[in-house]
Amino acid sequence: MANKLIRKLSSQYHKYLRICRLLKKPTMEELKTISKVSAIGLLVIGLIGFVISVVMKMMF
Repeated sequence: MANKLIRKLSSQYHKYLRICRLLKKPTMEELKTISKVSAIGLLVIGLIGFVISVVMKMMF
């Protein structure tokens, strides 16, 4: 039972280690692009919520 648990933990550890090796720090340009896309997404979602709120207030 303990041996099976140790093998499972070892397997998970090696999976996490492989992922960590593949990761890289984003460049400043990538970071700016991600930030812009995230900000636009937040604005769009906020705008949709605002429009729904205004429409609901007009209806009732």
